[in-house]
Amino acid sequence: MKKLNLKIKINAPVPKVWDTVISDKTYREWASTFSEGGYFKGDWSKGSKMLFLGPDPKTGQEGGMVSVIAENIAHKYISIQHNGYIMNGIEDTESDEIKAWAPSFENYSFDEASEGTEFVLDMDVNEEYYEMFMDMWPKALDKIKEIAER
Repeated sequence: MKKLNLKIKINAPVPKVWDTVISDKTYREWASTFSEGGYFKGDWSKGSKMLFLGPDPKTGQEGGMVSVIAENIAHKYISIQHNGYIMNGIEDTESDEIKAWAPSFENYSFDEASEGTEFVLDMDVNEEYYEMFMDMWPKALDKIKEIAER
C-alpha cells in the first residue's frame, strides 16, 4: 500500500470548501473527475455507512465503494474508511481480493491559510492504482478549487 499526499490552496473560507467537498450537488460535480455520474448514499457523520457509487464504464452497472466515516470533525477533518466494493449491486467486504487492501483510508484536512483554505488529501492506495490516482486526484482538487472559488 502506498500513500498519496496532495494539497491545494483555495481562495475560499474553510466552511465553503467543506461544503463543496461534502454537499451532494457539488460532490457530484467534483467527483465526476473520477467517474461521470458519481454520487454518494449516506451521510458524513462519524460511524455512518457511506456508499460511493457510479456507473461502471465497462458494464454500465452501478458500482463503487463500501465505506464508513471513521472520523468527522466539522470544518477540520474527515476520514473515510473504505471496506470493500459494490459490483452489480452486490457488496463485497469479505473476499480475498478485498482483504488484501481493506480497510484503507481517504482523509481530508481543512486548514485555515493566509488566503483561504489549504485542503489536504491523504489516501492509502494499492500500488497498481497509484499512477491512476496520481492522475485523477489533481484534477479533482482543481475542480474543488474551481467550485469553492465561484
